[in-house]
Amino acid sequence: MINVKNLFKRYYTKSLENNPNKNVYDLFKWKKVDVLMKDFKTNKTLVYMKNLEFPSSYSQTACDIIASKYFRKAGVPTKYGYETSLKMVAHRMVNFWTKSLIDENLITTKEEEKIFYDEVMYILLNQMFAPNSPQWFNTGLALSYGIKGNKQGLYYFDKNLNKIVESSDTYTRTQASACFIVSIKDKLLGSHSISEQFITETKLFKGGSGTGSNYSSIRAIGEKLSGGGESSGLMSFLKALDRNAGAIKSGGTTRRAAKMVCLDVDHPEILDFITWKSKEEDKVRALGKMGYSTDFEGEAYETVSGQNANNSIQFSDEFMKKVETLHQKPDETIRLKGRVDSSVDKIVNVSDIWESFNESAFKCADPAPQFSDTFNAWHTCPAGEDGLLGEKHNRINSTNPCGEYAFLDDSSCNLASMNVFKFYDVKNKIFDVEGYIHSIGLIQLVLESSINWGQFPTEDIARKTHLFRTTGLGISNLASLLMVMGYPYDSHEGRTIASSLIGILTGHSYFVSSLMAKEIGTFSKYDINKKYMLKVIRNHARVSDSLKYFKNNSKLSSKLSQDELKESFEGLNYTPLKIDHDLLKKENLDYISSKLKKSWNNALEYGYQYGYRNAQVSVIAPTGTISFAMDCGSTSIEPFFSHIVYKKLAGGGHLTMVNPVIKLSLENLGYSSSQIKDILNYVLRKESIEENGYSYEKIIDGKIEDAPHIKEKHLKIFDTANKCGSGKRYIAPMGHVLMVASITPLISGAISKTVNLPNNATIDNFKYVTLKSWKLGIKGITLYRDGCKASQPLNTTLSDSKSFNLEDLSYKELLKIAKDSNKNCKSHRDKPIGIRNGTTHPAQIEDVKIYTTVNRNEDNEICEIYITTDREGTTITGLLNSLSKTLSVMLQYHVPPFNISKMLRGQNYEPHGFVQKHPYIKHVSSISDLVSKIIDIELGDFSRCQIKPKGYNKNDLNSKTYNNKINTTHNKEQLKDYSKNLNPSSNGEKLYGESCPFCSGNNMVKNGTCKVCMDCGSTTGCS
Repeated sequence: MINVKNLFKRYYTKSLENNPNKNVYDLFKWKKVDVLMKDFKTNKTLVYMKNLEFPSSYSQTACDIIASKYFRKAGVPTKYGYETSLKMVAHRMVNFWTKSLIDENLITTKEEEKIFYDEVMYILLNQMFAPNSPQWFNTGLALSYGIKGNKQGLYYFDKNLNKIVESSDTYTRTQASACFIVSIKDKLLGSHSISEQFITETKLFKGGSGTGSNYSSIRAIGEKLSGGGESSGLMSFLKALDRNAGAIKSGGTTRRAAKMVCLDVDHPEILDFITWKSKEEDKVRALGKMGYSTDFEGEAYETVSGQNANNSIQFSDEFMKKVETLHQKPDETIRLKGRVDSSVDKIVNVSDIWESFNESAFKCADPAPQFSDTFNAWHTCPAGEDGLLGEKHNRINSTNPCGEYAFLDDSSCNLASMNVFKFYDVKNKIFDVEGYIHSIGLIQLVLESSINWGQFPTEDIARKTHLFRTTGLGISNLASLLMVMGYPYDSHEGRTIASSLIGILTGHSYFVSSLMAKEIGTFSKYDINKKYMLKVIRNHARVSDSLKYFKNNSKLSSKLSQDELKESFEGLNYTPLKIDHDLLKKENLDYISSKLKKSWNNALEYGYQYGYRNAQVSVIAPTGTISFAMDCGSTSIEPFFSHIVYKKLAGGGHLTMVNPVIKLSLENLGYSSSQIKDILNYVLRKESIEENGYSYEKIIDGKIEDAPHIKEKHLKIFDTANKCGSGKRYIAPMGHVLMVASITPLISGAISKTVNLPNNATIDNFKYVTLKSWKLGIKGITLYRDGCKASQPLNTTLSDSKSFNLEDLSYKELLKIAKDSNKNCKSHRDKPIGIRNGTTHPAQIEDVKIYTTVNRNEDNEICEIYITTDREGTTITGLLNSLSKTLSVMLQYHVPPFNISKMLRGQNYEPHGFVQKHPYIKHVSSISDLVSKIIDIELGDFSRCQIKPKGYNKNDLNSKTYNNKINTTHNKEQLKDYSKNLNPSSNGEKLYGESCPFCSGNNMVKNGTCKVCMDCGSTTGCS
């Protein structure tokens, strides 16, 4: 008879059986490494740890990220006071999980204990799986080191007392959950009130976790209050909560708080909510033109509201059906309903909301769509804990910040992800499905153990987590697996393999959950949700084509009704994408097909008999930091970003190389070693670049198109999320959408995924993707148009011929375009001779007097800039002389003055602040910013000055300045010449990304719904 004991078997550690002289650590080779991480801007050392121990196979990047993020830095009983080996970190976690399962009576013998410890330790050290970040931070500190910490207002379910109690310290139990959904009620004080939301969110953000809430219960502006007067409205409280989230970040953590804000489409303030962030983005752009930094951590974004959360609209099927027929019925309406006061109700056109929503998403990627009825059609527990089916509090109302965990309000989920590429045998070209299934079972036991000995930020979350016990297992590195197997990401084959493996993950997880239920009981509220949960399980089985298998192979099927065994889906208003087993057979993957059917057969068979220990078992999280910890080539289910990777070297610096997965894929496809060498050399072609006085080697464009030997039929296998340099190939937006649609009906939760659209995408493109996502049964998705945020510059290459606004580009981008186009960039220097005419601009910043002299040549062109100060003999004088010479030489090489102004604009260093002695400039962020404004003035542009001259017209660059010596004709002609050769690509090389709040590197990229730093692994999410 199959039971939970069958999960305790040696698969990876068979060599340890009956071998008392070896332990699991002996199965790995180990090395000593130093970890050094610096701030890119200040060169300040962030982390420096010597002689740390890691498995030899780990990259320097993985070592750096694990040590800097997860090694305990204080209170550890070593001579250094911190953890010095991955063995220590792994032991404190695995030992904790093992002891918790003993406490839960899922492990009952010493042999089971040893096997579980060894097998979990192996798959953890071998980078086959990783738990979410809070596990690394918190788990096992008290058990292994006696580090307990103070009482922090955390709660857990005490089995002996049969009630929720407060934890006596921070680390005896673990706060292992990264994802929380918190309810909020329409009241100012008390339990779940608006004021308590500040406290709850602060507690979560402080611990590095994220939270999501649906705010639709909050009264709209103008609704009556019980004590008289009118409500200040939802938006007033959202702005205050947003400020609170931003303050927690600035109060000491290294990233902005992770937060999801959801609102139902029928709330009276829905239009204000939809346009909130797009209007704030307009303010950021305006502030940028005034010289304030538009980096996401800069002054402009700090000034505006709404930047500390992902915003989502909960669209109902009723609303989306009206959207679908707008071309036939353009006057369709929706009633916006006051929460307690019907006098504020109003009828608005569906088209107004739909247009506003898509326009805002187009402008700033917020808000995102969540399809509430689709979420709830797959809800395993719609009766909640009180059995009240259909009540708002028992519906899925929100998700966690990144959008993958969706369940009841006041619940939590602890996550883990599996590196699926690790299960592929490259030599024998087979996926180790047996090892994959074995590991799934072990990890579900890990997640269950974290609930048993877990603790939570509020009493309600502690109670709900105990009652429903949701877990969230997912995958990472899918793109590596598909590429090496030889299947395009955007293909029916790629989607079928991905959904099959994830289907096995969810099906086997539910099977393991039923085995746990058989041993120690179901989750507490299973009985009142039983029929709804079994309906969802049956629908999953239908997607995997396993219900038919169950019907024909299970004796239990005779006890089910015909409705339960029918092939049509129950309770869905769409038909999900199903697994194509014929394709799996055709591709010689029928071993995956059979395991998929068997996993759901077992989930049904044992679920009907014993129920389930966990209400949910799987999600697809962004897996930013933990993907780097596992040395994944790609995160989550995302495709590759490009073909070029940067390998961090132990002695510092990076080695630029071709993604190593490409070589494995080419070998698998049958290319010879000499052909592969030629192809890789083509991808890695370099050219010498001279820029800003520096010379360096640069990858030409990193494309694989046009490489020698590569076959046309294989090109799609190597398509990436973006165009590679001058290449034309990339994964189309619908390729992302179809991947999500294929996977969604085979997971418990949702998928954190962003669909990247090119900069030249239209609002109609946004409408199409959103509507198609709803029709395909996607629960939620985010659309991001390249370059839409002021903090993310537009990407550029020479592959297209569309024009755009030069003012949106940085000096570096303009210089690159000018060089690449090989036009209008003079390569000789014209030194001015004789007497020059000039204008001196006096200014005083703090107590430093600055004199900036702008000289012109005989053609009245700016040819020299000299910056002096009254601080003779000081360092600042020397630096200003160097800056003066640099700027003057640039001008004499015919770099346009407005480009130099753009380069200097918004730089932030001391002295800065209020400016005296200048008639127009009253505030600067640095001396560089002062010079930038002075150049603008000399060009007739006062738009960034605090005081404008009388009669100034910002639309007329020919306006006379106060010295009447402006001649912008030369610069205007250069502008025209440059614009002829601008070739922006919405999917080209990213010159730089958003700045990372931890290491200051400009390499933050989209990762699911959130963002991850490609340098240090920091994320803006909660996993």
